[in-house]
Amino acid sequence: MKAEQIIPVLRIFDYQKTIEFYIDWLGFEIMWEHRFEDHTPVYMEVKKGNIIFHLSEHHGDSTPGSSVFILGEGVADYHQQLIDKNYKYNRPGLEKTFYDAISFTVHDPFGNKVIFNEKFDTVKHQDLKLYSPE
Repeated sequence: MKAEQIIPVLRIFDYQKTIEFYIDWLGFEIMWEHRFEDHTPVYMEVKKGNIIFHLSEHHGDSTPGSSVFILGEGVADYHQQLIDKNYKYNRPGLEKTFYDAISFTVHDPFGNKVIFNEKFDTVKHQDLKLYSPE
């Protein structure tokens, strides 16, 4: 088997909070939305670059508290863009992980977390101010 694309489905509970977090803060765009009729739960696809999530208000579609691990490039720049937006509910720290990556984690309003990672490069990342829990 060869996977062409993997799309996580994350459980959401509130449309407006979803828009504030995923669209306004993280910078995803809505590709499409589906409701069976007015005043029913939404199922939607959002995208940022080649990252695609399905977000669902439907009870059985996913479990709150899920995690998505993303490995890519430009993590430090993206982190700074998010910090510069001063989103009052999230101020993630950038850290160097035990698995030799720079990383930051965002927690959505529904208990899900998205972990952005980039392989650590000594030269490229030498001047970063990294979070240290010590």
